[in-house]
Amino acid sequence: MMKNFYLEKTSKTPKISLDGITGKFIISGRSIPENSLEFYKPVYDWLDEYKSEPQDTTFVEVSLEYFNTSSSKCIVEILRRVESLTEVGSRVIVKWYYDEEDEDMKEAGLDFQEIIKIPIELEMIEEE
Repeated sequence: MMKNFYLEKTSKTPKISLDGITGKFIISGRSIPENSLEFYKPVYDWLDEYKSEPQDTTFVEVSLEYFNTSSSKCIVEILRRVESLTEVGSRVIVKWYYDEEDEDMKEAGLDFQEIIKIPIELEMIEEE
């Protein structure tokens, strides 16, 4: 049985919620950790383990306000691991949320669409 993985967000790191039972993964907030590779390593490890027994459908929600270049590389790596779930029969749905006034985050989502072979749905969050 997969253990869930959860990190509370800080001013420099995103909230990360990985739920092996529901197949729902959430990354939200800011990602500017001192050492991105060290910060994201447990996420890679969890995803590698999840791949051995994934849910029929895996949902990924990315809702970042800002991330630095090293985090960007880690996000690509996470998306590649998620993409590999399709090889073992899991349907993968990725939603990339961005603020309606944040062109940079929208562009980042479009860039990731070019890199990753699974569809990434861009969802605009409207200001209230």
